[in-house]
Amino acid sequence: MSLTVHHDTEQDCLTLQLGERFDFSVHRDFHDACLGGRVARSYVIDLGEVTSMDSSALGMLMLLREHAGSDRADIRIVNAGTSLRGTLRVAGFDKLFVLH
Repeated sequence: MSLTVHHDTEQDCLTLQLGERFDFSVHRDFHDACLGGRVARSYVIDLGEVTSMDSSALGMLMLLREHAGSDRADIRIVNAGTSLRGTLRVAGFDKLFVLH
């Protein structure tokens, strides 16, 4: 599995650490981890190991945002490399998510 999930129950924060590829191959795991259950207070998407991301990854992030409350969602995308940051900015995701 190229997705590791950690739930900090004290802070009610769900952290998803993705592997090398963030694409449709992790769709089921991503869905099960954060879209299939209740809404956490906050989410951290760790892209530190990700070297490639496709449009389905962007779609999964949008589904998470909707699931977590849209404009009220507390979702941070962390450790994105220069290339991924560029992709996220071009797609306008820097306006929808907090990028660290």
